[in-house]
Amino acid sequence: MSTTELAWFKSSYSGGGGGNCVEVAVRPEAVHVRDSKDTRRRALAVSRRAWSAFTASASDVRA
Repeated sequence: MSTTELAWFKSSYSGGGGGNCVEVAVRPEAVHVRDSKDTRRRALAVSRRAWSAFTASASDVRA
């Protein structure tokens, strides 16, 4: 499956101002992550388990 066939979405925290942002596409076998400003670049694919651990850790970070 090519990355153009994936259903990409941005975080609800992303603004419309074109700042630093990533897009995510979730599939049964992996979670794909790409730069929203340059969608032609190759996406990173990680296991769903790894993505879950990453998002859990990121949500625990205190600013």
